[in-house]
Amino acid sequence: MSIENLKNSVPDYAKDIRLNLSSLAGEVSLTTQQRAGTFIATALASRNAEVTRAVLAEFGPQMSEEALTAAKAAASIMAMNNVYYRFTHLVGGDYARMPAKLRMNVMAKPGVERADFELWSLAVSAVNGCGMCMESHEKVVREAGLSQEQVQAAVRIASTVHAVACILDGEEAMAASA
Repeated sequence: MSIENLKNSVPDYAKDIRLNLSSLAGEVSLTTQQRAGTFIATALASRNAEVTRAVLAEFGPQMSEEALTAAKAAASIMAMNNVYYRFTHLVGGDYARMPAKLRMNVMAKPGVERADFELWSLAVSAVNGCGMCMESHEKVVREAGLSQEQVQAAVRIASTVHAVACILDGEEAMAASA
């Protein structure tokens, strides 16, 4: 499935989401690798097989094998970190001062420029709703020289990919109950 087919599967009541998907697929404020990696990492975070397949088919060929692996790794590590750090942030107490004791080696050597990996981690953190992780990754990418417009573009991609996944999941559930 391609992005075009994915857009066509979005119902008319969500036309805005379909239009956003189209425009963001050609987002020019990000490099090709940043844009493709953001789509891939957030599609994986969306947990929708149809979205993931379409995004991988469209954007996977635009990336080197190392970059594709790094985008997948960002989604993977953030799936764990977003839960853990959201917990420590929301619960408070001594948890935030305790060592996490979770392996996160990929963050030290992601296989791509650190700014790109951090941007993908930020976008996945937005999908997963971890404020602590979003703040941390946003600070790192801004210090690495990415602009507010680039950060916003990545989060716009994340929000739109997530919306498509939610729509398709909802449509599937409605069809199953009909």
